[in-house]
Amino acid sequence: MTISAEDVLRIILALAAGGAIGLEREFRDKAAGFRTLIFICVGAALFTLLSAKLAGNSDGTRIAANIVSGVGFLGAGVILREGGRVVGLTTAAAIWLTAALGMALGGGYYLIGGVVLAVSLVVLWLFPFLEHLVDNLRHERTYTVISDTCLEKIDRLEALITEQGLRIRSSQHVKTGDRMTCRWVTVGPPGAHDAVVRTFFENPDVIEFQF
Repeated sequence: MTISAEDVLRIILALAAGGAIGLEREFRDKAAGFRTLIFICVGAALFTLLSAKLAGNSDGTRIAANIVSGVGFLGAGVILREGGRVVGLTTAAAIWLTAALGMALGGGYYLIGGVVLAVSLVVLWLFPFLEHLVDNLRHERTYTVISDTCLEKIDRLEALITEQGLRIRSSQHVKTGDRMTCRWVTVGPPGAHDAVVRTFFENPDVIEFQF
C-alpha cells in the first residue's frame, strides 16, 4: 500500500476542518471540543482512505459504512437530560456532521467538503444570535399571584398581563380561605415581562407574587 501526497493533504484538510468546528464547541465549553472533533474528523478521513486502499477488488465502502454507526455511539454519549429539557443535541449533531465531513475529505470530495464546512461554521457561529432573538420574542415565565378572593380581581390581573403584550398559555386558580392563588404561564418579550412585574409591585390588589 502506497501513501501519496494527496492522501496526506486529505488528512491535513480533515484536521483543519475538525479543528474549525471544534473551536466553536470548545468556545461554548461543550462536551466534545477542539481535540475531540479533530480526532473524529481525521479518524473518519483515515477510515475512508483505508477503505479504498485495503478493499482491493472487493467493496471499498464496507469500512467507511461502519463510521456512521460508530459515530452514533459517540453522539449518544453527549446527550443528557437536565430537569425538563434535553441538552447536547447540537453537540451530537456536530459530531455526526464532523465525521461525514471527514469522510468527504478522505474520499477526495474537496468542494462539497468545503461547502459543508462553511455552512456548518455559519450555523454554529451566527445562528445562535438568531436563536436568541427568537427566544426573546417567546420568553416564557410563570407568575404566581395571591390576592383576595374576588373574580373581578382575577379578571383585572389577567387584563394587566395581556395589556403589556404577553400571551397567557395556561392559568390555574386556587381558593384558600379568603385568599385566591392565581398562576399564569405567559409568553412574550422580556420587556413585556418587566412591565408586568412593575405593575404587580404597584397594584394594590396583589398581596404577594412570585415569578
